[in-house]
Amino acid sequence: MELDAITQKFILHWGEMGARWGVNRTVAQIHALLFLADRPLHAEEIADTLGIARSNVSTSLRELQTWGLAQIAHVFGDRRDYFVTFKDIKDIARAVVEGKKRRELDPTLTVLRECLLQADDTTPKAVRDKIEGSLVFLEALTDWYEEIKTMSPTSWLQLMKMGAKVQVLLKKRA
Repeated sequence: MELDAITQKFILHWGEMGARWGVNRTVAQIHALLFLADRPLHAEEIADTLGIARSNVSTSLRELQTWGLAQIAHVFGDRRDYFVTFKDIKDIARAVVEGKKRRELDPTLTVLRECLLQADDTTPKAVRDKIEGSLVFLEALTDWYEEIKTMSPTSWLQLMKMGAKVQVLLKKRA
């Protein structure tokens, strides 16, 4: 598969951004290629197009599947697994946020709850207060996310565009 200059630039940048967000650069580049591709791609084609080892492609595709960012597709008459990803950036964002919640927020909530349950008279009040404040905030954030994720992508986008204007609504209710 031949990539034009703009496609190459996008894939390279997506890889750089992925690395900044804690995602392996190759994983992010493969995701970018799948996002831009107009058809499902098999692992060999991905490896050849990006100039990376086939084993690295397999590992990266498994990582993308764990994040919910790559799905297997089949092509009639071909026994190989082909891969696709969401074509709408809002669906990608939703999958990333869900993955971050599952991998980072949920375990943190568990530890914060355990800390509060195990705290005793030797635990300084200031420490308990900070842990409890963190727990209250993260639970509220998680509850908010659970409500937001049921909204349509269009409503999600409208809410984001409202930004600080939401304060006007909050002041009217106060």
